[in-house]
Amino acid sequence: MVKRLISTTASEVLAMNGAELKQSIKASEGRTVLSENVVLTPPQDGITYSEVAAAFGADLILLNGMDVLNPIILGLYPGEDDLATAKPRHDGESIHRLQKLVGRPIGVNLEPVDPHADMAETRLVIPEGRMASEKTLSEVQRLGFNFVCLTGNPGTGVTNTQIAANIKVAKKVFKGLIIAGKMHGAGVNEPVVSVKATQSFLDAGADVILVPAVGTVPGLDDDEIKQIVKLAHANGALVMSTIGTSQEGSGASYIESVAIRNKIDGVDIQHIGDAGWGVVPPTETIYPLSKAIRGTRHAIARMARSINR
Repeated sequence: MVKRLISTTASEVLAMNGAELKQSIKASEGRTVLSENVVLTPPQDGITYSEVAAAFGADLILLNGMDVLNPIILGLYPGEDDLATAKPRHDGESIHRLQKLVGRPIGVNLEPVDPHADMAETRLVIPEGRMASEKTLSEVQRLGFNFVCLTGNPGTGVTNTQIAANIKVAKKVFKGLIIAGKMHGAGVNEPVVSVKATQSFLDAGADVILVPAVGTVPGLDDDEIKQIVKLAHANGALVMSTIGTSQEGSGASYIESVAIRNKIDGVDIQHIGDAGWGVVPPTETIYPLSKAIRGTRHAIARMARSINR
């Protein structure tokens, strides 16, 4: 059996496969924090935002806006702090380097874009390396990511049907943990969350069902989230609630209230998005979330535990 994630060392967690990581999260009983970081936001003080997130208590790091066919993570290499100086690394070592620096499992967003989506807003066109496909999912495996998140950024035209289709592809070519679902509408005229969509994700083989946190998407209430949680757990999957609506910049009191409310609803992982970076310090985002769902003892232990253990 594996140790619960909130008590693992860097060497222990980075040695886990997808199934072991899933069990480790489950054993943590709703006390796992995931931080999402945009890889192309110029860093401060010559370090990556992933390092900052890990320092303030994130258990899992999710990279957003990354072109996996042309990998760039600003701040990862010396002298590469902006797009004018950074260059794609094709040696397959970028993610291994980041894992070594932060001592945390690293994941990436890939977007199951549906060209036939009924759009509610102007579509945002993204490069091939950010879209979910057999090609990009195979590259995620090659690069050594610990998990992949099949979801959509605002306006990209990601649909639940396309997410389900790409989960099946991921199961064939990727050995890590598969997270799937929408944080918001992603520019499409369809319900963000539904039992039907959740069941299709489960049938396709998703390990973790992604849902918007209660208090983020209008009209999504506790009863709906509890229904999804019970369905996912009955099918052997976990659930991750997400703050992906720029409300990660709404202040510590908001973060704390969302954290407790969604823990009551039974989610296994609590995600905090990337819109606060550069504006809101992690003392008002990651740390309040961490302390609220697991107490000062475990929050400080995660922050203090050396990555060399």
